[in-house]
Amino acid sequence: MKLGVMMALFTGRKLKDTLKYCKDSGLDAVELCCGNYPGEPHFKVKQLLADKKKRDRIKGMIDDAGLEISALSCHGNPLHPNKKFAKAQHEAHRNTVKLATLWNVGVVINFSGCPGDSDNAKYPNWVTCPWPDDYSKILEWQWDKKVIPYWKKENKIAEDAGVKLAFEMHPGFVVYNTESMLRLRKECGKTIGANFDPSHLFWQGMDPLVSVKALKGCIWHVHAKDCRIDPQNTAFKGVLDTMHYGNELERSWIFRTIGYGHGYDWWNDFVSILRTVGYDGVLSIEHEDSLMSVDEGFQKAVAFLKNVLLYQSTGEMWWA
Repeated sequence: MKLGVMMALFTGRKLKDTLKYCKDSGLDAVELCCGNYPGEPHFKVKQLLADKKKRDRIKGMIDDAGLEISALSCHGNPLHPNKKFAKAQHEAHRNTVKLATLWNVGVVINFSGCPGDSDNAKYPNWVTCPWPDDYSKILEWQWDKKVIPYWKKENKIAEDAGVKLAFEMHPGFVVYNTESMLRLRKECGKTIGANFDPSHLFWQGMDPLVSVKALKGCIWHVHAKDCRIDPQNTAFKGVLDTMHYGNELERSWIFRTIGYGHGYDWWNDFVSILRTVGYDGVLSIEHEDSLMSVDEGFQKAVAFLKNVLLYQSTGEMWWA
């Protein structure tokens, strides 16, 4: 198994310098951002599609740094009820698939998206309960009229391009847990699988280890990100916390650097079970810890995960 990073972490830094920093830090791979919510921090996808020299120059930088591309990411919402917004998100997805084909990258990461409650809606409507019956009707309409038709078509396009679509199970979108992930795959096609990020499962009260087993054979990529649950705040208001991420003291949960939510025992089990179900790809570090700087959180995550991988291969920790 290899170590990588989700490059949104280094927005604002020059690509060449960032690649060297990643390699010097001991990474093997990078996950490149190609639009939508992560933005395009290091290149413009449309420019690369139109200009082979530019495309080759960027790819050459990565090759020269001794790194591989684990995936191209365009996390977005192409099912958004705002048609202009949805069109832009859709185009970014399609362009990312095209770039993946040209670079021979096997995985494109996205969100499943979330429609509104009707064709007249202004905002997405994430349904989390079956009653009153209005909610069940909304959910049925979303899947039958929007989710399945859209992703069935995109599954076929990705399949023809030789690209796998990896969806992050993320609250706020129709695919947010193991069950909805499996449903999308069943309904829309086998090119669809998971970008497995345990942090979003922790705060929903799920066990990511159980989810890994259930998703055997369809985990295309993995995000390495931790989450700490605050027992007192959760006991007070539960896990459906809409408080701003910056209010760490009062939130039910916050994202943390690897090891600051769960220790070595859990992460050793996680990597072991990933291998058991056949995943031997990249662990892509995603840093969203508001209590640490980018460099501090990144370096601590790298050191922690290196130790986990050392234990996997030797049975020993570096301090043993």
